[in-house]
Amino acid sequence: MRASLLSRHRLLSIELVLGGILLAVMLGGVLLSGWLFPDGGEAMDLRARLLPPFVNAAHPLGTDPLGRDVLARVSTGGWISFSVGFWSVVGGAALGTLAGLVAGYYRGIAETLLMRFADVQLALPFILLAITFAAVVGSSVSLLIVLMIVSQWVQYARVVRGSVLSLREREFIQASRAFGLPDARILFVHVLPNAFSPVLVLMTLNVANNILLESSLTFLGLGVDPLVPSWGGMLADGRTYMQTAWWITVFPGLAIMMTVLGLNLVGDWLRDNLDPTSKLP
Repeated sequence: MRASLLSRHRLLSIELVLGGILLAVMLGGVLLSGWLFPDGGEAMDLRARLLPPFVNAAHPLGTDPLGRDVLARVSTGGWISFSVGFWSVVGGAALGTLAGLVAGYYRGIAETLLMRFADVQLALPFILLAITFAAVVGSSVSLLIVLMIVSQWVQYARVVRGSVLSLREREFIQASRAFGLPDARILFVHVLPNAFSPVLVLMTLNVANNILLESSLTFLGLGVDPLVPSWGGMLADGRTYMQTAWWITVFPGLAIMMTVLGLNLVGDWLRDNLDPTSKLP
């Protein structure tokens, strides 16, 4: 039994280390992109167009059809993917957590209205919302973030509501009510910290999911403006050159894969360590 527990903890540590390394590499490249590539990957050199990777020191990952450096565009394009993934998750988590706290703590009409609205939200296909918004308003980074927040807050609301339903009857919550503490203090000081662990895990996993979602929507022309460098946009630009210039799509695809893998590994490690049932023999 002891040996199995030790091997399990080693596996969890390997997940954390490997995920942390992948995230550090990708985040480091993105954060340093402004210093390493001041032109933002937009400098064109038609004489060096479609250079293959690893043959020119000035363009280690090759160039695209306009002679733009692929490494510079992958590094710069990560800003969009990380920004969309991070801010959409923060916004969705904040909105959903607040709704879940109110619904689980007050019950009654508040819970009914919020949960029925959540059911309606779940019935709306995300791709339909994306097409409608893109057709009516247009595509932009901020619009994409708002669209993801609107479509994903329900996940956090349901998770938090389930936790609050069990916490509201616990002795320390009953004691707080008996002492006459205001509801806001009880919710944000006593209830929220005890219900936040599953939210944190869900946020980590959803960042990875939203990065994939942004890349997919941009690839389909429903996401970020094509003039803005992004991983999804690079995949879309390079799909017609797959047989003659594979590197245009392969390297942004690898960047997406490494980022999502790193986030999923860290998210799995958090889930296994924050979930009390995972520690049972």
